Amino acid sequence: MQPAGVKEVQARGVRRGALGLAVCAVLLVLAMLASLAIGPVTIAPARVMEVLLAALQGERAAGVREAIVVLDIRLPRTLLGLLVGMALALGGALMQGIFRNPLADPGLIGVSNGAAFAAVGWIVLGHHAVDALPAGLAALAGTAGLPFAAFIGALLATVALYLIATRDGRTSVATMLFAGIAIGALSGAGTGVMVFLASDQQLRDFTFWSFGSLGGSTFAKVWAAAPFVVLLLLAALPLARALDAIALGEAEAFHVGVNVQRTKRIAIAAVAAAVGAAVAMAGVIGFIGLVVPHLVRLALGPGHRVLLPASALLGGALLLGADVVARTLVSPAELPLGVVTAMMGAPFFLGLLLRRRAALGG
Repeated sequence: MQPAGVKEVQARGVRRGALGLAVCAVLLVLAMLASLAIGPVTIAPARVMEVLLAALQGERAAGVREAIVVLDIRLPRTLLGLLVGMALALGGALMQGIFRNPLADPGLIGVSNGAAFAAVGWIVLGHHAVDALPAGLAALAGTAGLPFAAFIGALLATVALYLIATRDGRTSVATMLFAGIAIGALSGAGTGVMVFLASDQQLRDFTFWSFGSLGGSTFAKVWAAAPFVVLLLLAALPLARALDAIALGEAEAFHVGVNVQRTKRIAIAAVAAAVGAAVAMAGVIGFIGLVVPHLVRLALGPGHRVLLPASALLGGALLLGADVVARTLVSPAELPLGVVTAMMGAPFFLGLLLRRRAALGG
């Protein structure tokens, strides 16, 4: 039997985790409401709820203009932002758990760049493959081809990073970071080649997309990205116990019955799928996967049973908040979303590096 003191500590941890998840869920709801209400046309939150409730009942609320703005313009943007934020934050939490390093992030170590290279390749060259397919498959490829190509690019970048940085079951942090820089540079060079080959229209599409944006969101994009993010959620949450064990060391995890290699394969595939879809739909958006898991650890501790779902919720909220800033700060123009997240995340990253240096006595 466990001592009463240990049980009390565990109960306190459970209450803290439940409260943290509830707070993250509330923040996400508020961020979604702000995303639907705030913009060039500001709509009162009560009016937004009225429009949504009417839509759920199969009706259009009085006020056609407001209904069009909320349902046809802002709702798909909000849902896509939710999916992208969840994918990036949860992907960052998973990669940090697998690599046992708080600096691991899809945007920093080349995974997003690999997805971007593959996505741009599809934008520039994909029409040749689509034209060669039968009509039914061509329609499917036109919808799912971009996120699938980005998934392949993210998967190849992640596997290459893991193979380069891991030796004899140990992952070198320095090697991981340098390999990420090299993979990102190589992907950037490939992206440059694709830009050189692109037509004027393709170049405009790529330029707008590459800075990161939720502009032009549609329900088709939401439905294309949703399966990949759901896959990430379904794959990640059951890995919480295994990731807690891996945090103590791979040998220790093996001795308590964790299949370390299987856990890594599942995590890598799920991260590659979701990050690839996020990059395909919204462009390269950095720092969400780095900042959000750190904020959750600082507030709720390192346990992955809480860290993973809380990161997903807070990631969606933070990205939607950044999108509200992007479209209102210089209204009626719109800042690229990737610029806003970089402005928020870069100081946090520098602070983290300085804190780690101080802790190491450097």
